[in-house]
Amino acid sequence: MRKVIFDLDVLRSFVTGMELGSFAKAADRLGRSTSAISAQLKKLEEQAGTPIFRKAGRGLALTEAGETMLAYARRLLDLNDEAATALQGADLEGWVRLGLQEDFGETLLPEVLGRFARAHPKVRIEARVVRNAELVERVTSGKLDLALAWSDGFRTAHTDRIAEVPMCWVGPAHDATHWRADSGEPLPLASLEAPCLLRSIATKVLDHAGIGWRISFVSPSLGGLWAATAAGLGLTVRTPLGLPDKVRLMALGEAGLPPLPKLDLVLHRAEAEANPATERLASIMLQAVRQTVDATPQGRVFVDALDYELVTA
Repeated sequence: MRKVIFDLDVLRSFVTGMELGSFAKAADRLGRSTSAISAQLKKLEEQAGTPIFRKAGRGLALTEAGETMLAYARRLLDLNDEAATALQGADLEGWVRLGLQEDFGETLLPEVLGRFARAHPKVRIEARVVRNAELVERVTSGKLDLALAWSDGFRTAHTDRIAEVPMCWVGPAHDATHWRADSGEPLPLASLEAPCLLRSIATKVLDHAGIGWRISFVSPSLGGLWAATAAGLGLTVRTPLGLPDKVRLMALGEAGLPPLPKLDLVLHRAEAEANPATERLASIMLQAVRQTVDATPQGRVFVDALDYELVTA
């Protein structure tokens, strides 16, 4: 049986397209034409010996083989980049200003900073864990180089949509939920201080379902929200990412609660072409996010529907 040797350039185009949610964007990022990217993807499917992409509604999704290929492609590229960094003596220097939404402060941030610091010890990182509105303001004003945030539909000059994550009702970990939709009582809702994107979405969903609600607890921080929810002061709405053990995701339809929509996760950049240190940190963060989202039930990475013609042409 002939051994298959995958081309790292092809794998990088594949992974970049998946991370950016668009192979057209990948072509721009990598300095290639869309026809060149299309040829690379066809080559990858030929080497794999099985379809990697499938049409899914108006969009494009990976097949099971494609999911497997994506996981191995990331590992191969990570190893290649680590080898290149080691041989080059980790010469990257500079300063990167990173912002993250609170959901990622205790879970994603330590992993990203640890990986980056080991590879690039000369680079200084300033990290801020704050709310969505402040992240966007700091990117647009040039106070942050990168910001990982939930999308409220607003796009900065350089915004990449990187994943779709389900919103869920969240309750205390060990206690049954005593409130029910048919009880006639308003739902006690624990929330972050306004403006809060998830709170706005939750109240609109409840209003649409004809379910009364009341704000039972307000916190300026996510830690306070988790404490209140764990104590049974009210139910809240978050995503499966970064949940502490003291709370739990409620089952679909539990207590008569209405289903919630999915939420886009985006990466805001201050500049289209950043310095090498910023680009390397963005790459490591995207890899970590992807692994986290891939492990989340109903989480999904995007490939634009318009890319279907590019991939199948």
